[in-house]
Amino acid sequence: MYLGIDVGTSEVKIALVDGAQRLVAVGRAALDVSRPHPLWSEQDPDSWVRATEAAIAELGAGHAAELAAVAGIGLSGQMHGAVLLDAQDRVLRPAILWNDTRSAAECAVLEARVPDARRLTGNQAMPGFTAPKLLWVAAHEPEIFRRTARVLLPKDYVRLWLTGEHISEMSDAAGTLWLDVQQRTWCDAMLAATGLDRSHMPRLVEGSAPGGTLRAELARGWGMAGAVVVAGGAGDNAASAVGLGVVAEGQGLLSLGTSGVFFVARDAYRPAPERGVHTFCHALPGMWHQMAVMLSAASCLRWVAQLTGAADEAALIAEAEALGDDARARAPVFLPYLSGERTPHNDAFAQGVWFGLRHDTGRAELGYSVLEGVAFGLGDGHAAVREAGGQARSVALTGGGSKSRFWARLIASVLDVPLALPEGGEVGAALGAARLGRLAADSGATIESVCTAPPVIAMAEPVAAWQPDLQARQARFRALYPPLYPLFRSPERSHAP
Repeated sequence: MYLGIDVGTSEVKIALVDGAQRLVAVGRAALDVSRPHPLWSEQDPDSWVRATEAAIAELGAGHAAELAAVAGIGLSGQMHGAVLLDAQDRVLRPAILWNDTRSAAECAVLEARVPDARRLTGNQAMPGFTAPKLLWVAAHEPEIFRRTARVLLPKDYVRLWLTGEHISEMSDAAGTLWLDVQQRTWCDAMLAATGLDRSHMPRLVEGSAPGGTLRAELARGWGMAGAVVVAGGAGDNAASAVGLGVVAEGQGLLSLGTSGVFFVARDAYRPAPERGVHTFCHALPGMWHQMAVMLSAASCLRWVAQLTGAADEAALIAEAEALGDDARARAPVFLPYLSGERTPHNDAFAQGVWFGLRHDTGRAELGYSVLEGVAFGLGDGHAAVREAGGQARSVALTGGGSKSRFWARLIASVLDVPLALPEGGEVGAALGAARLGRLAADSGATIESVCTAPPVIAMAEPVAAWQPDLQARQARFRALYPPLYPLFRSPERSHAP
């Protein structure tokens, strides 16, 4: 048996997987995000530990024997978060998350200090990444910066609790801007530019390699016998790719979770930062990936459902799907930039916008416009990755939003690409983490035998009848951002302590 722990933004998910790669059970525990100021997004790192404990307790309550048979654990997690620890591994402040955009100014400072930063890291400096966050802490919280002895990523803070070791892996480390992504090692120039050195960083392993051993007291408490290996693991998108068998050149996935991601596996390092495309290490040796990211995807749907008093997200999707073609054509156009945006705009100050509200605009029209706006944002990312050379022969859809067939068809129609809906796609990152746990713990396991594509339960095909209206509305969507760009930078919008 193998365990995959996915430390997300809205919840911790844990997948229990058997030796035949069947999903035995899933444990979940919710998380809260704190937004104490405009542009900020934070979490208490110890809430991830408590949520992991709760999710494992849920698994143990119904599957104690299977949990006791676990031989390997893999970790996945939200990327980029800055967990600052003192010399005694005590948390110094709430973790600054991936969708926190306070450090926009520090990005320019960082690239000025290291003029070849994009060549070294394969990426533009963006405020969601970890390195600019440390420059912000140094400028605004100098005492905390002075006491910082170690910086960990979210899943690796959970690893510290699980194993007692400071370890990370290549795919997650690539999102810090401290990694030489081609050489797969820490970059001294980028560390020095933020006032740090390698002593502040965890040891690096490949995602499929051992990355610690479960502490004996935790193993006993969960009924596990013997040494339980904890794999290096992966950032959430690379873990989803492993779970969906997206591990070879030209294979792709689209993740519809809190954020939205278009991901293509690559067999070589091919950076293309100019369009805001990320180039990161994959979770497997000798592999990389290109990725376009939008910061708000399924989180937009959750927001509008709460705002309009819908019973839940599924009920709002049903209302939107029931609209006729004419009603959809009259719906407002929605810019889904509730937390700023990455690909292709790299704009920390971008905001959500509804354009075209009318007296007859109702909840269903608002819900549809949000589903469509997220699809258009993913379309922009898809176009950017294609321009950067990332051609996907096949695309799997994963994430919580993948449960909606209507939304999947809408996205497929915008991208003009069929989307495969795989079995277990809504927990893809946790499944991928479990697979990495198996590769680390089982010397006989191979990438080819473990990282296979799961069965496809359905295909979301482009709907030709929708595409003319969608193309016209997408043109309006793309025309809205340029004139709004300077307005997003008003003093009221950009103010934060």
